[in-house]
Amino acid sequence: MSDFFVHPQGICESAKIGARTRIWAFAHILKEAEVGEDCNICDGVFIENDVVVGDRVTIKPGVQLWDGMRVGDDVFIGPNATFTNDMFPRSRHWQETIPITRILAGASIGANATILPGVTIGTGAMIGAGTVVIQDVPANAVIYGNPGQIRGYVGADKDKPTTLNLHSSTKMDAGRDLPGGARLIKLNEVSDIRGNLLAVEFGTDLPFPPKRFFMVHEVPSEDVRGEHAHRTCEQVLTILSGSVVVLIDDGVNREQVSLTDPSVALYIPTMVWGTQFNFSSDAILGVFASEPYDSGDYIRTYDEFQVLVSKNHENR
Repeated sequence: MSDFFVHPQGICESAKIGARTRIWAFAHILKEAEVGEDCNICDGVFIENDVVVGDRVTIKPGVQLWDGMRVGDDVFIGPNATFTNDMFPRSRHWQETIPITRILAGASIGANATILPGVTIGTGAMIGAGTVVIQDVPANAVIYGNPGQIRGYVGADKDKPTTLNLHSSTKMDAGRDLPGGARLIKLNEVSDIRGNLLAVEFGTDLPFPPKRFFMVHEVPSEDVRGEHAHRTCEQVLTILSGSVVVLIDDGVNREQVSLTDPSVALYIPTMVWGTQFNFSSDAILGVFASEPYDSGDYIRTYDEFQVLVSKNHENR
């Protein structure tokens, strides 16, 4: 006797179904598909052969998971969310290779969202109802629209995934503590009728003696920069023109800061995940770095970052 449930009007051809999973009426799961434990496969769901679904996944009515889908643990897929696996479909023309679409652990896909082939939805991301996703979505990002754009990031409380309050970088905020030891710092600015002069003394005004400086500019507003942490490099971000929103995440808490004032910079220490998004059209972001460029210093996936954060906490 199987240890999963199939409704009398459901069809399950696969034997690779986890314990306590429930498959409801008019759902159809093909022979090679894999579905984890404690999943809820609702009415009218179709799951093709080359599909892997993790544990504790909810798939609401009207969803089809086509070949190439990889769904992580604790994912929610809302009613009539649409997934695709062929960028240029033609009747009776088959692709040589099928792109892999990944929905990583804890992500939620809203009703009627459309996900293009080969996209990765990051850990804990929230896709709004009706959103058209045309490119990868960062971990914990909240996106909606057509095409989908990042509108914020979910909070640290997994039971109440709400967007965080947006704090502007004003002179009054300088010195305020942020997650992971990040903080806003006041730079020296002199103003008179001739304009403003902003000066930085490398030996005293920054938390470290910088060894590198670079600028980020002409970024399309829908694009995202950063999406990494550093093992040894510290950074100070200052907006030279326009505005940008920066996400600060220490693996437990996260907060968004809007950089709008060149005289208030953002210090990001090691082992803090940083992401920049919502660049204004005239944004120029300057970055002071404590170390020369080293590709090996980057932590580029949020899952690896979380593992390293957990190890650091265990070693304390």
